[in-house]
This record gives sequence, C-alpha cells and structure tokens, in this order.
Amino acid sequence: MNLALGVLLAFNAGAVNAGGFLLLQRYTSHMTGFASQIADGLALKHPSMTATAVGAIVSFAAGAALTAALVNFARRQGIRAVYALPLVLEAALLMSFGLMGSLALSSGSAHYFPPTVLLLSFIMGLQNAVGSKSSGGSIRTTHMTGNVTDLGMELGKLLYWNRSGGGARPVVSDKERLQRSGGLLLAFIAGGIAGATGFQSAGFIFVVPLAMALLLLAAMPLFGVKTRRLKRQPASIS
Repeated sequence: MNLALGVLLAFNAGAVNAGGFLLLQRYTSHMTGFASQIADGLALKHPSMTATAVGAIVSFAAGAALTAALVNFARRQGIRAVYALPLVLEAALLMSFGLMGSLALSSGSAHYFPPTVLLLSFIMGLQNAVGSKSSGGSIRTTHMTGNVTDLGMELGKLLYWNRSGGGARPVVSDKERLQRSGGLLLAFIAGGIAGATGFQSAGFIFVVPLAMALLLLAAMPLFGVKTRRLKRQPASIS
C-alpha cells in the first residue's frame, strides 16, 4: 500500500514539476539546485538570487514540517486516515497554483514568479514528507536522485557474477528495492510527460485532475471508517 501511494504521488510530482517548469523555467521539486543557487548568489553578490533560493528551501522544509505535525496530530487523535489532512491541503494548494499560473500567463507579469516558487516548494515539501512518513523513510516522491542511486546499486548487484568457491557470501540483488526505485522513477517520468502535455494543451486548468486524484487518495481510508476514539467510547443507554 505504501508503494502504491508512493507511485501515485511520484506521478503527481512529475506532473506538477512540469507545470512549474512551463511557468517558471525551473524545477521546484528538489532542493539541490536551490542550495547551489544560494552559493552562487552569495559568490556573485546577487541578493535576489540568494533570497529566492533561501525562500524555496525554507518553504520546502515548512511543508515537510506541516505534514509531520498534521500526521502526528491525526495519530494522537486516533484517526486512521492519518495522511488525509496533508493530501487535502496539497489538493487545495494545487488549485491555488493553477490560479496563480493562469494569472501570470494572462498578465505577462513577473510579479507572480517569486510567490509561485515558494508555493510549489511548499507543496513539494508537504508531499515528499507524506511519502517518507508513510514508508518509514524509504520512499521519496518529489526527487529521483536517491531512487536512481538505489536502482543503479541493485542493477549492479543483479549483474554481478558470483564465482563459485571461496566461501564468500553471494551478492544478491534486493528485488523489492529494485522494483520500488524503478517504479517510482517510471511514475515520475510518466507524470512529467502527462503534465507537460496537459499544461501545454489545456493550460493550468490541468491542476484540477491532479487535485482530484489527491482528494481521492485522501478519501479512500475514510469510506466507512471510524476513529479508534469513537470505538473506545461506551455505548449509550437508551
């Protein structure tokens, strides 16, 4: 179930990343580039470059922190659908991104760009923390560096020729890890293709199906569910 959620979130992240690139000409789903941008901005004495990168990293961290707070709140309240709140919030923020993107393109103004960078970074931090917490830290859905590293390592093990004899333990590939990293990478690429095609042909209204998919993910555990707190309450006497 965690892998299925991760694959869907990776697809969503790839699509949103494509929409962000269409508007901003930059990718906002991973923070490595922004960390380098801080260094470049400081070295080149470019305050706006530095401020944008710092803002993106802070926004990403704030999104991840909010997911942790919402999930822990849900657990302490005995709510089974612990990831519903961050997913619903992400869906609402995606609609805001669609509105900001439409306004930016129609007006041709660059004033929408800095807040859009912050919004997308916050959304990606929010979502990445959902994948991480739901999998115990093994699934990251908004950036593929770790997944490609895992994929390469497991392929190396898979192709390794184990010589007989010598008493050494054979090198064995972790098939589950191989499938997970490969599946997340393919889902992210597929989402990027869908996002690039959808945003280019339909405009930023394409955020609607992406937001609806998140709402569906959030609602799945809620069908017929009761909180553990309610189950612990004694039955009323009529």
